[in-house]
Amino acid sequence: MKVNGVAYRSIWPVTRDGRRSRVAIVDQTRLPFEFAIAELDSHDQVANAITSMQVRGAPLIGVAAAYGVALAMQDDPSDGALDAAVRRLLATRPTAVNLRWALERVRALLAPASEVDRAELAWHEADRIADEDVELNCALGAHGARLIAAVHARTGRAVNVLTHCNTGWIATVDYGTALSAIYQAHDAGTPVHVWVDETRPRNQGLLTAWELAAHGVPHTLIVDNAGGHLMQHGRVDLVMVGADRVSARGDVCNKIGTYLKAVSARDCGVPFYVAVPSPTIDWTIDDALAQIPIEDRPGAEVRLVRGRNAGGVAEVELAGVETSVANPAFDVTPARLVTGIITERGVAEPAALARLFPAARALR
Repeated sequence: MKVNGVAYRSIWPVTRDGRRSRVAIVDQTRLPFEFAIAELDSHDQVANAITSMQVRGAPLIGVAAAYGVALAMQDDPSDGALDAAVRRLLATRPTAVNLRWALERVRALLAPASEVDRAELAWHEADRIADEDVELNCALGAHGARLIAAVHARTGRAVNVLTHCNTGWIATVDYGTALSAIYQAHDAGTPVHVWVDETRPRNQGLLTAWELAAHGVPHTLIVDNAGGHLMQHGRVDLVMVGADRVSARGDVCNKIGTYLKAVSARDCGVPFYVAVPSPTIDWTIDDALAQIPIEDRPGAEVRLVRGRNAGGVAEVELAGVETSVANPAFDVTPARLVTGIITERGVAEPAALARLFPAARALR
């Protein structure tokens, strides 16, 4: 994707003096008010970036963790350092399965390797994971774009898509998940309009609005509780979201509030789609409600809201410290409420998801 005419990925290695020494990221904590690049030079900095949500989005978290291991191996390629780096990075955010998937993949490659080779192997594997993420999200976006085009062909008007959270290129390495479908539909000439949930408390919907504006996609920002009203009045053709983890039977763990959108969609007869690359599917999980850990985020994210005034970007307190706050970051949408799951291999009803990935049956 492009920012001010310049093509960017959300993460990339930095080479200096012929040697990779850092990882550059788009600092998402400064969006949408400022586009800024941060450079990380240790796995501990990568871990802090994931925890603080400078880096966020399940696919991107996995890629960032892989680069974090590469930075660790660059400093100390020993077995102890490898184990410590994996433990540190794995502890950053518990819900997104891409994190564990990427770390296990890199560790399996490095464990039998000579310490002399580990840093270079880790950098190359992180590059591969990043490139694969781009390919997967481009492919799943094409499948999703066809769903949007089919609605337009049936109705003859612009397609209204409701989103939740941010599923764009900055939540992945490039393209995005649900937004990949929207971008590709728009670029192919399908008229599309996006209802953008603000997605409290971190307001990731503002990142979606920033992305869509940059790409020229018509959109309207709405409060989180407006979606059901819009569906009741026939102003939403389909809901399309991403996920941080999908169970083997098609339950979807995504940003808090997703479940309520799915319930409203079912009541109003609106199709509810989830767009995910295959590393987001956890084939070892059957009962998402019981088995997926739900991250509790700091209460300050609810008490404080960030915005811009005449003096610049500022934080405003909404509630005092004497008021207790609960801040679960995710919820689970049962498979029965999901119309289809969009992957790089096509679209499937939740019960048929494993048919797209026959090899996954061995993991169950």
